[in-house]
Amino acid sequence: MQIIKNEFKNSADFIVKEVEVAGVKAFLCFYSTMIDAEMVGRQLRLLEERVEQGTNGWGSSASTSVEAFHKERLVAAICEGSAVLIFSESNLMLEIKAVKVTERSPDEPVNEQVVRGAHLGFVENFNTNVGLLRNKLKRPDLVVESFQMEKTVSKINIVYLADQAAPEVVQELRGRLEKIPYKEFYSTGQLEDYIEDRILSPFPQFLTTERPDRVTYNLLEGKIAVFTDSSPTVLLGPVNLFTFYESPDDYTSRVLVGSFYRMVRLLAFFLAILLPSFYISVMSFHSEILPVELTNQVKASVKDIPYPPVFEALLLELFIELIREASIRLPQPIGQTVAIVGGIVIGDAIVSAGLASNQMVIVVAMTAIAGFVVPSPELNMVIRMLRFPFMVLAATFGFFGMLIGTLILFVHLLNLSSLKQPYLTPVIPFDPTRFRDVFFRIPYYRPDRQQPFFRLGGKKAK
Repeated sequence: MQIIKNEFKNSADFIVKEVEVAGVKAFLCFYSTMIDAEMVGRQLRLLEERVEQGTNGWGSSASTSVEAFHKERLVAAICEGSAVLIFSESNLMLEIKAVKVTERSPDEPVNEQVVRGAHLGFVENFNTNVGLLRNKLKRPDLVVESFQMEKTVSKINIVYLADQAAPEVVQELRGRLEKIPYKEFYSTGQLEDYIEDRILSPFPQFLTTERPDRVTYNLLEGKIAVFTDSSPTVLLGPVNLFTFYESPDDYTSRVLVGSFYRMVRLLAFFLAILLPSFYISVMSFHSEILPVELTNQVKASVKDIPYPPVFEALLLELFIELIREASIRLPQPIGQTVAIVGGIVIGDAIVSAGLASNQMVIVVAMTAIAGFVVPSPELNMVIRMLRFPFMVLAATFGFFGMLIGTLILFVHLLNLSSLKQPYLTPVIPFDPTRFRDVFFRIPYYRPDRQQPFFRLGGKKAK
C-alpha cells in the first residue's frame, strides 16, 4: 500500500485500502474525487455474486477488465477515473470503469448561432460528442481512432468516414499525430502547432467548430475531425480558404438565399481587408478619381485633421480593437454597455475634437461590420491583422502599394496547404466539378420527380 501511495505522491484524494472480495484479499485503489462510489460498490457486489454462482467472476465485462499487473497501466487507469483492484497473490488487477461524469448540457455554441437547424453543441466529454455524431450519421463506416498521450494520460481522437475520406490524407494526419515529440496538451490550439503545414502563416489550416451538424456535413465531404479530451472544440481538415465562408445556415435555407449570402460573405472578405487602404490611397494619392462635388466635400472635412489619413485610420482601427477586446473580457451586460458607449459617444467625441473625419469613421465602421460577417472567428482575426499592413502600403505607394500587398497575399495563399491539400482548391488548381460549390449553395435534387396529388380542374391524380 505504501509503495502505491508513493507512486501517486501521497495525494490527499488518492485512496488505497485493503478489501476482501468473495474471500480473496485485494487492494482497492482510486481517486475519491473522480470515481462514482455507488457504481464501484455495485460492481463489487456483482463480482461476488458471479464468484458465488461458480462463474468466472474475475473475467472482463462491459464495465470491468482484467489483465496482468503493470504499474504504468495502473497509473493510467486511475488517472482516467477508474477504480482498480490489485490481487497480489495472482498478480492480476481488475479495472472498474466508474468515472464520475460532470458535464454541461449540449447547448448551442455562443459564437456559432444559426437561424434554422439544430441548436446543439459539443461538450467537454468525448464520448458524449461522438454520441451526438452517431445520432446524425448512423453509418458503420464512421471510424474513431485514438492516440494516447504520454504525460497527461489524455487522448487525441480522430473521426472520419472510411468511405469518404481519402486514405492518403488519413495516413498523413495519423503520421503527424504519432510524431508529436511533446505529448502534453490542454487545448486544441497547442495541437494545431504540431499538425499544421505552416505554423507561421496567419491563415488557419484547420476549421474549428463546436457544432455537431457542421462536423457532420464536413465528414460527408471527406474531411477528418480531430477531438481532444476535455474540450468542446473540434478541428476539421483538410480545408481550403472557401470552407471558412460556409455556414450551417447555407444548408438549411433556400437555394437562392443560401447562395446570395455566401457571395456576400466572400465580398466581405475583400471589403474588410481593402476598404481602409483604398480610402487612404484615394485621400493621399488618387483624389482625382472622385467626382468633383464629392472631392470638395471630402477635402472640406479633412482639412482640419492635423495628420495624414493613415494615422487617422490606425487610430480608429486600434480604437475598434480595444472596444472589441474589452467587450469580450468583461461580463456580458457590462460588455454591451462598453461597446455602445465606446462606439457612439467616444466616436462622436473623436470627430468633434478634430482627431478623425466623418468619412474615416464610416469606412472603419463598414470595415468592422464586413469582418463580423465571416462565420469563422479564426479567419476574422486574420482579416483584422491583415488590414494594418495594407494600410501602411497604401499610405506609402497608393494603389500600387495595394497591388503589391494583394500579390504577396495571393502568392502566399498559392503556397499554402492543409494536410498537403492546396489551400485555394477548387479554384487553383481548377476543379470544374466542385467550382460551383464555392460561390453557390447547390440544390439537392431528388432522383425522380414527386408524384402530384392534384391536377387542374380539381381531379385527384391517379
